Parts: sequence; structure tokens; C-alpha cells
Amino acid sequence: MARPLLPLNALRAFEAAARHLNFSRAADELSVTPGAVSQQIRLLEDIVGGPLFVREARGLQLTDLGRSSVPLLREGFERLMDASALLREPPRRKQVSISVAPGFASKWLMPRMDDFHTAHPEIELWISADMEPADLSEGKVDLAVRYGPGDYPGLTVDRLMTETVLPVCAPSLMDGDKPIRKPGDLIGHTLLHDMSNDGDPSRPDWAMWLKARGIRHPDPRRGSRFNQSGLLIEAAISGRGVALAKRTLAQADLASGRLVAPFPDGSEAVGFAYYVVQPRDRPPSPSATAFVGWLKKQAVDHDNTMGQL
Repeated sequence: MARPLLPLNALRAFEAAARHLNFSRAADELSVTPGAVSQQIRLLEDIVGGPLFVREARGLQLTDLGRSSVPLLREGFERLMDASALLREPPRRKQVSISVAPGFASKWLMPRMDDFHTAHPEIELWISADMEPADLSEGKVDLAVRYGPGDYPGLTVDRLMTETVLPVCAPSLMDGDKPIRKPGDLIGHTLLHDMSNDGDPSRPDWAMWLKARGIRHPDPRRGSRFNQSGLLIEAAISGRGVALAKRTLAQADLASGRLVAPFPDGSEAVGFAYYVVQPRDRPPSPSATAFVGWLKKQAVDHDNTMGQL
């Protein structure tokens, strides 16, 4: 059977008096008289069978019994206050926190967010776009989208999309002073390099891509470098050069005409892919499950669109 709880008013009076070591100040805090505080503490002492305070020359002091119980009692009242504050708050909307890389967030996820909010207006998405992967074991993030090999211990893993890389540039570069018609024409243009730290050993750089096509470039490693894929794509859109970009992230700008692919057959598949991962030891909320279902559908639609190009 559950142990009976001591009188709550008596416990409140004791905790306040123990904190102030003064009945009058405890009474002021509780908006009662000092006599009422004294009465509640005598009641509590009668129940526990011993004194909780002693009066000494330097003032009111706790006995060993009183001193040992104060920390747990104080923690209990703090938790009660937290629970009371939570109950007074208006009902919160359903929330899902997601961790994604900045490039994936800006170039793939955000353009699709209106579709999710239309389908699920009751769910709030909290998106964290960080270069470093979030630690899902801490409980602060419900799920993440990761670009990698797919081996994530302790997590449930679902593959969303594969990836390829290909050269992309602004339409103005195609017919400018140095028209781009064949891979060798890239020698006359600035090469933009994706230096995002994704650890993908299968992703070719410009030197590898050009060498595979028999192009002897004088210095394929020269040119601007970007530590985020999204920045690389924006630089290509602005006409700063030709980027060797991830097609998944560049696809929306290719479809809109902000970017063009000078060599449509120049795509190269890479070994890494995009995965949605969730903690294995924590069941997903219904809102997280709804978001993952929507994410998978978007990935299928994306692959279908890519297959038609």
C-alpha cells in the first residue's frame, strides 16, 4: 500500500521556516501569521515523533531530523511548482524537432514545407540546420536526415534518396564570352568546389571528373571553395563559375531554370545516400511518424522526377 502523505500545509510551513530559519519571515512568504506557522510545525513534529527545530543563542536551527529531510522536501516542492506551471500553460501544438544539414535544409526541405503545413497544420516543425550531426540520444531531437553510408548504430534507419553529382552553372555562362559546349570548355571557366565535410570518399572532385573525361586541365584545384553545398549552388546561380554539385540539392534550381546542366550525361553516382534516422530506444510520437511518412513520399516523388529527366 502507498505510504500516507504528511499534511501538505504543514510541510509547506516547515520548508519555508527551514529556508529562512525564521518563523516570521516564513509567515510573510506564506501570507499567514507566525502563530499559524508555529502551529503547523508542532503538528508535523507530533506526527514524525521528534523536534525539527531547536532554539539556540544564535537563533533558530534545524535538528538532524529536520536537516536531513529539507533537500528532498525542497526538491519535491520545486517539482510541484513546475507541474503547476505546466498545467497553467495553454495546450501546446504538436511539435517535431528535426536535425538536417544546412544545404539539405535550404535547397531540398524548405521548398517543400508548404506542402507539409497544408497537410498537417496542427504540427509545428522545429528545424535545426547544423554542420555537425545532432546526438539523438540526448532526447532534444526527434529525428534527423543524414547524408552518409547508412551505418548508424543505435538508430532506426530508412533510406530516402540516392545521390549523384554533375556540373551546373548559370544559363548566362552557356553562351557568354567562352561558351560551354563540351567538357574541355571548362578550362576557360572558374571551377567551384564543394568542401562540405560529409566524409564521402566516393564523391569525385573536379580533378577526378575531368580526368575521367580525358581533359588535361592546367590546375583543376583552383577556384572558389565552399564549406556548405547550399552556398556552392548559390555561387553557381550568381554566375561565379561552374560547380560540381549534388543533383538532389541542385534539382529545384535546375527545374526553375536558375541553373543549367551543361552536360546532362555528366552525372556520376556516389556511394552515400540520404537517410532518415530515429532513436531506436524511444518510440516516435504520432507527429514524428506523420512527418517521416510525408518525407518518404516527397523522396519518392523526387526520385520519380529525377528519373524523367
